[in-house]
Amino acid sequence: MQKTSSRLLALLSLLQAHRDRSGDELAERLGITPRTVRRDIGRLRELGYPVRAFKGPSGGYRLDAGSQLPPLLFDDGQAVALAVALQSAATSGTIGEDAARALSTVRQVMPPRLRQRIDMLRVTAVEPPGTGDASPVGTQLLVELGRVIHAREELRFDYGDVATGPAGRARRTQPHHLVTWRGHWYLIAWDLDRDDWRTFRADRIRPRTPTGPRFTPRDLPGGDVAAFVTGRFRGTDGSTTDWPCRGEVVLGLPARDVAPFAQDGIVEELGPGRCRLTLGSWSWTGLATAVGHFDTDIHVIGPPQLTHAFAELAVRYADAAGGPATTQAG
Repeated sequence: MQKTSSRLLALLSLLQAHRDRSGDELAERLGITPRTVRRDIGRLRELGYPVRAFKGPSGGYRLDAGSQLPPLLFDDGQAVALAVALQSAATSGTIGEDAARALSTVRQVMPPRLRQRIDMLRVTAVEPPGTGDASPVGTQLLVELGRVIHAREELRFDYGDVATGPAGRARRTQPHHLVTWRGHWYLIAWDLDRDDWRTFRADRIRPRTPTGPRFTPRDLPGGDVAAFVTGRFRGTDGSTTDWPCRGEVVLGLPARDVAPFAQDGIVEELGPGRCRLTLGSWSWTGLATAVGHFDTDIHVIGPPQLTHAFAELAVRYADAAGGPATTQAG
C-alpha cells in the first residue's frame, strides 16, 4: 500500500480530474478499501479541501469550491502552462506585480526538471492579454522556442497554416525573443535566408530537428523588444513605434462615443455632439477607412494626404455601387 502522503496526493488528483467520484471507484483506482477512502477524505478536509459527500448506490465524493485557497496539485503540463501564463501576465502593467509574485511562488515548489524549462522561457507582452482573437499554441512548443532562444541555437522550421500546410522550404532563423501581441504569440528572429528581421506566428511554426549551430545574438533595431514589435506591426522598420501615417479629423459625435473605439488615438471634446480625433495607421487609405467606421459626418483637418485618400475611396466606392462619384481624386 502507498504511504499516506502519496495516497492523499493521488486521491486529490482523482477528485480534481472529475467532479463526482464514487467511493468504490476511488478505492479501486487507489488499491485501498472504502474505509480507507473515508479516512483519507477526512484528512483532506482537515487540510482545507472542501470535499463533500453525496448519496448514491455506493456513495461518492466531489471537490467543491471553498472559502479559502488550499494547496493545489498540478501535473507537469498544467504547471508549465500556469508558469507560462503568469510570466506573460507579469510583463503587463495591470496585474504585473501580483503575477510576478505568483510566478515566484509556483517556481519555488516546482521540481528541478520543470523549473529549468520555465527559467529558459522569457516572454515579452507587448499588449495586454485579451486585446484580440487568441491563437492556440501548445505549451511544449513555447518551451522549445524558449529553450533554443536561451541556448542561442539556430532554428529550422516549417511555417504555414496548419490547415493549408507549410509554405515553401523550411525557414532558417536565429531566434531572439518570444512576444505576445493582441492574443497571438510571435517569435522574433533573424531570417538567415532573407537577411532581415522577421516576426513569425508561433501557432504556425513546426520546428525541425536537429537544431542548428550556436550563434552570437544581433542587436534589435532600437534595442527595445516592445518598441520593435509595435513598430513592425505599424508598418515601420521597428526602430520607431509611431504610425507612418497620422491625421486629424472632426467627427459629428461626442467624445464619449468615439473614445472606446479609437484604440491608441487621441479624442478631444469640441462641444455638444462634436470631437476631434487624431489617429494613426500604416497607410493613408487604411487611415481613411478606419475613420469611416464612425457612422457620422467627417471634416478632415489634415494633412492633404488624408483628404486625397478620402477622395480615392469615394471614387472606388462609387464604382462599386455602380454610380458616378461626386468627388474625383486629384
